[in-house]
Amino acid sequence: MEEEYDDIPIDKTSKINAAALINLILADLWRNCYRHAANGAYSKWNAELNNIWTELSGDVDEETDEGKKSQLVFDTIDMDLAKAGSLIKKSATGFQEVSNEDKISSAKQYRILLKKAIFLKRLQNKQGKGTAYRDGSEDYMD
Repeated sequence: MEEEYDDIPIDKTSKINAAALINLILADLWRNCYRHAANGAYSKWNAELNNIWTELSGDVDEETDEGKKSQLVFDTIDMDLAKAGSLIKKSATGFQEVSNEDKISSAKQYRILLKKAIFLKRLQNKQGKGTAYRDGSEDYMD
């Protein structure tokens, strides 16, 4: 974004970006995800995964096939999760055991949340904000 003043171009592009801050935020969100998953707090786990999607989706270009595919995958996983029932953990009360139906529902929810987490982790890596980043522009140096 340039503006001219007395025939001298002035660049108004920000020299500061939030990459380091975003990486810190993502690290905190993932830490929370692991804690909620370990505690069986599926609703909180899902909320943190949605927060990760919020951070990563800012770099998803919905005009491209890849961006459309990412949005579709995320939406499909969310719909599968909604169909799997309430994420509120059902626990036994008194002498009453958790029903087999609730156990099966909980197992399905866990698998769907795990699928959502893996999708987001892979998306984060593709964006160069994760653990596995490969910049093809430097291949000629090998």
